[in-house]
Amino acid sequence: MKRFYVFILIALLSSSFVHGQRVDNFMLEDVLTGQNFELDKHEDAKAVVLIFNTLSCPFSKLYENRIIDLYENFKADGFVFAIVNPHFGNDPDENKQAVEERFKGRVQGLSILNDGNQNVTKQLQATKLPEVVVITPSPTGFAIAYRGAIDNNPQVPESANMRYLVSAIQSIQNKRNPSPSSSRPVGCNIRMK
Repeated sequence: MKRFYVFILIALLSSSFVHGQRVDNFMLEDVLTGQNFELDKHEDAKAVVLIFNTLSCPFSKLYENRIIDLYENFKADGFVFAIVNPHFGNDPDENKQAVEERFKGRVQGLSILNDGNQNVTKQLQATKLPEVVVITPSPTGFAIAYRGAIDNNPQVPESANMRYLVSAIQSIQNKRNPSPSSSRPVGCNIRMK
């Protein structure tokens, strides 16, 4: 019985370290503009919202309009949004032409980042598509404030009664820590190289 309690304690402690976890600087190329997106350049943002997403995952397609709406609703409030594509260049359907066809002219200023080498995906331990990682700046660097799902209903946006990402953003706007700080993302698995 004592071993069981020790196991539970270790499990709880290890899961709590994931949130508030420090994030090292990274730089990825924006597929649409060719410019580099560097985390350290966004230290004045309220938060950097990274959404791991691809063009071909059915769940990604279901969330595409919601992602664009969230970006449009919160960009003026100091939130930086970027879509991180961990399959870019590793899948024939994940290429610059396909990204341009899907997003060019549809949304202005939303970065679509090439993480084909999956360094950022591994650093942030993303496993699903779509999966959100919200990173907040502080005087000591960047840290994860929220990770997980966008909401709890991929198929019917109007039926989502838990809007995790909106709640996290609103908490950050009010200078509070997001609660919950994590949720279980549902979607396609990221195919690791």
